[in-house]
Amino acid sequence: MTVKEPFDRVVQTHGATVLRVCRAVVGPVDADDAWSETFLSALRAYPDLPDDANVQAWLVTIAHRKAVDVVRRAARHAVPVADLPDAVAPTEGRDLDLWAALAALPTKQRHAVAYHHLAGLPYDEVAGVLGGTAAAARRAAADGVATLRRTYAGTLPTPHPGGATP
Repeated sequence: MTVKEPFDRVVQTHGATVLRVCRAVVGPVDADDAWSETFLSALRAYPDLPDDANVQAWLVTIAHRKAVDVVRRAARHAVPVADLPDAVAPTEGRDLDLWAALAALPTKQRHAVAYHHLAGLPYDEVAGVLGGTAAAARRAAADGVATLRRTYAGTLPTPHPGGATP
């Protein structure tokens, strides 16, 4: 019989993966809300989780549902502002190009890429989260990655002879 690890260790172990999934699904702006809601919900349900459950797949499933909730909530509510800014405040990191390209993917492809490539779930578990078959999840992820490669083809640094990049 296996014993469940303390919940704070679950957060330490899987928190970064869940955040990557949330960012991929809802974007960097709303990811923190989806992440927090995921772990609040998980904390409530954790005592009833079977000892032999795949915790990462369970958390990704919760993150998927919470991310969908965040998207639905944002679609229903307008955000009033007094004045529109002249420019968007810069955010950190070059990864925003990748997040924008990921956000432009069709929903099923974006989720399949996030759950398999960012969360590391096998395709049968991705299919369990999204519905459908493992083959369909694999196809959606492959199509999404192909689109990302085409999108990034002109923006990746050109390798120098010998394989090093500047």
